[in-house]
Amino acid sequence: MIKALIFDFDGLILDTETPELLAWQEIYREYGQDLTVQTWGQIVGGSAASDFDPAGHLEMLTGEKLDHSRLNNRAHRQRLAQIDRQPPLPGVRELIDDARQHGLKLAVASSSPHEWVDGHLTRLGLFSSFDVIKAREDVRHTKPEPDLFLAVLSALAVQPGEAVVLEDSPNGVMAATRAGIYVVAVPNPLTAQLEFDSEDLRLSSLKEVSLPELMRRADSSRN
Repeated sequence: MIKALIFDFDGLILDTETPELLAWQEIYREYGQDLTVQTWGQIVGGSAASDFDPAGHLEMLTGEKLDHSRLNNRAHRQRLAQIDRQPPLPGVRELIDDARQHGLKLAVASSSPHEWVDGHLTRLGLFSSFDVIKAREDVRHTKPEPDLFLAVLSALAVQPGEAVVLEDSPNGVMAATRAGIYVVAVPNPLTAQLEFDSEDLRLSSLKEVSLPELMRRADSSRN
């Protein structure tokens, strides 16, 4: 029986990933270079899969000595300016409300730091909706390793077969799979261009399926 929903944050609750990529793509174009979705996809959804550094990669491509701090700060400012105006992605609030009405426990498992996750959840009025929030500081390894999801299961006192994970990225899906949890991939416009291979269910939006149907599918997969 499903007792908990575990949400990713970046790209699932709030589209924080597309603005960052767009900022870096603009910078790359100014230097006559391209930054592809596939290259960027190495780090989407977790920091454990790659040590990709966009400023360092650009420096390698151009052969020029670049001011990494200036480029990082510029990309960061442009990203924040867009993100701070965004509402939750479609279906997020409705699913949270439905889960509460069904008595489910709710959690967030994010490879981002607490300051980032907690701050945006507070801005969106969603912070108090979650029973547990686990972020980068709470584990030794982030996604695609399963540590974050295992920490959430422990904090909620539920078993892997009693939870459903909602993820937007291949790294997050892999982490949930490694934790033994039923995982639903809900790619955003950026991560939809990446390759997924281990999700149990794929949706185009959280509005695509009702909570009772989602719970039925997850329960059926365990039988």
